[in-house]
Amino acid sequence: MSAMRRSRDDLARRVAEAQWDLGGLAYEMAARDHFRLDVLTARAADLQDLDGELATLDRALALGERGAGGTCPSCGALHVRDALFCSHCGTDLVPSA
Repeated sequence: MSAMRRSRDDLARRVAEAQWDLGGLAYEMAARDHFRLDVLTARAADLQDLDGELATLDRALALGERGAGGTCPSCGALHVRDALFCSHCGTDLVPSA
């Protein structure tokens, strides 16, 4: 868990830097009254990817603290112990008799 927390902290730092950089880029473009939407869109997409990774790590850490029960056989998402359905795709997690 401590390695995962360190990884999460590093990723959170990278997300904060990407947000700062995107904001600075937008500010500089506005100050020069010359926007490059392609550049802004690419940087925003990179930020969204990082943010998605961070959310996944946060969820995995939270599940680890509460006790993860396993992964969904359909989509691979983590679920808590005693879960009846996958919170991501709705697949029934209780084996049929």
